[in-house]
Amino acid sequence: MTHTDSVPEKSSTAVYTEQGDAWQPGELSRGPWDPRAQHGGAPCGLLAHVAERAAPGPGWQLARLTVELVKPVPVAPLVTRAQVQSSRATVRVGIDLLAGDVVVARAHALLLHQQPLTLPADLPGASPHPLLPLPRDCKDRIRIPGLPEGISFYQTAMESRVAQGDASRPGPCAAWFRLAVPLVQGVATSPAMRAAAAADFGNGLSWVLPPDRFLFANADMSLNLFRMPEGEWIGLRSTTEAHGDGAGLTVSHLYDERGPIGIATQTLVLRERAAA
Repeated sequence: MTHTDSVPEKSSTAVYTEQGDAWQPGELSRGPWDPRAQHGGAPCGLLAHVAERAAPGPGWQLARLTVELVKPVPVAPLVTRAQVQSSRATVRVGIDLLAGDVVVARAHALLLHQQPLTLPADLPGASPHPLLPLPRDCKDRIRIPGLPEGISFYQTAMESRVAQGDASRPGPCAAWFRLAVPLVQGVATSPAMRAAAAADFGNGLSWVLPPDRFLFANADMSLNLFRMPEGEWIGLRSTTEAHGDGAGLTVSHLYDERGPIGIATQTLVLRERAAA
């Protein structure tokens, strides 16, 4: 399917609405398998927002966000509880995401105070190469076998375009992602929120096990950003490894249209589906 084919109608509403001290998720937060549970990218983006909001003022950037997906995050009112430790150069934020009295996700964030530097042009280890082709030159939407159609975070809230590989076949793949709706109603979606929401797609993008025979859910997502992304599109170049002891790992290199911005990892819980 290309971007000129029919796609699910995009809602004008946001993924979340803040209501007092609670976050109300809408149908755009839904995951692909159970309409009662959210896609992991939705709470990852929300937790990035909560972490950034804990900064003592302007001039801070999210450098690391680790999200433990303790339980399926329900499409139900959520609350966050944050603990903040600040110094002159860093802000460390611990966040619990709760549904009622149950912790469903836990995040640890590190924010760094921005400090302009003049770096050598031939800095060792620098990798300025962009992810190509760029979004404007890509046409195909991600099509992962077995994922149902309908209004969801994957199908509706996030626009996708395949850059390299074929997401309908097992193996490494690269794609561009763009949030098509606000993540939080009335709040400008920050670059870090965009990166966190997209980073959770690496597992599905680079699947290696047939989804009709195996489950491969990610139990966490850890994102490191060395530069804030520019523009609306976030690129992922992802690879997954699976092993016979029930564990797997997805590694995703992240990009904006200018070049690399960071890396994300996901620990996978692998299980064989019960026979029908």
